[in-house]
Amino acid sequence: MKTNYSSQAKQKLNQMKMESANEVGVTLKQGYNGDLTSKQAGSIGGNMVRKMISEYAEK
Repeated sequence: MKTNYSSQAKQKLNQMKMESANEVGVTLKQGYNGDLTSKQAGSIGGNMVRKMISEYAEK
């Protein structure tokens, strides 16, 4: 199932991804980042999930 996200939501997620990568010490390039290890990608994703849960809980 393909989900359509607004461009504003995509920008917000990309910004969060870049911030999370910076916080865990992983350097991301714009575009494809297939050279990341699973540990690096998981660290970024985990940090993003923590941020999303935290933002949701504040509401």
